Amino acid sequence: MSRIYVVGIGPGDESMMTHQAMDALRESDVIIGYRSYTDLVKERFPGKEIIESSMRQERERCRKCIELAAAGRTVALICSGDAGVYGMASPLIEEAAKRGYDDIVIVPGVTAALSGAAMLGAPIGHDFCTISLSDLLTPWEIIEKRLRLAAEADFCIAIYNPASRGRADYLKRACDVLLELLPPDRVCGYAKNIGRSESSRMICTLSELAGIDAGMSVTVFVGNSMTYSDGKRMITPRGYRQ
Repeated sequence: MSRIYVVGIGPGDESMMTHQAMDALRESDVIIGYRSYTDLVKERFPGKEIIESSMRQERERCRKCIELAAAGRTVALICSGDAGVYGMASPLIEEAAKRGYDDIVIVPGVTAALSGAAMLGAPIGHDFCTISLSDLLTPWEIIEKRLRLAAEADFCIAIYNPASRGRADYLKRACDVLLELLPPDRVCGYAKNIGRSESSRMICTLSELAGIDAGMSVTVFVGNSMTYSDGKRMITPRGYRQ
């Protein structure tokens, strides 16, 4: 049996991949991932076998990795951002445990909360949390509860998966929840297509955020009570004491 690497490849640009991630891909015989992610690495590793799959086939991908590793091939299971933040690390470990397989290395990557924050300035300079608005695996009632509690605790919030074709109004719904507790002029921002040539950024208020056209390529940031904008950047001080 050979090793399985679960590799976070960052936001997409090769310069934002870690050396450990590059080494894992070089060492692997097979690279497996969602099609949008394999497209980002296949030209860089032309000699590798590439196995692509569609969205929502996470468990199938994991089982294929284990099957190939059991046959003696070194496998890299790739995902965007970090392997452990809404990534493939946990499903792969769970599936491997069912089969008594344990030669797994988790390779971290730059998650969107970090790369998007860098585009905006310093929006997560103090305590922050990440919340995904995707309700494919988490009921909306739980998501809504977490939004309220994060607002009550004065966390900076990085919001993943703010909207999609089937969830076009989810960011507005989230903002409506936050507006129950936070002022409409709370400093917010969002980054789009992070690490790619068409990337963009915007700083706005919470009330303005509710009306943006968001999608899966957007990461949203909601500031805490100390967050401010200098006109160019979104800044959260490192502490509350001046």
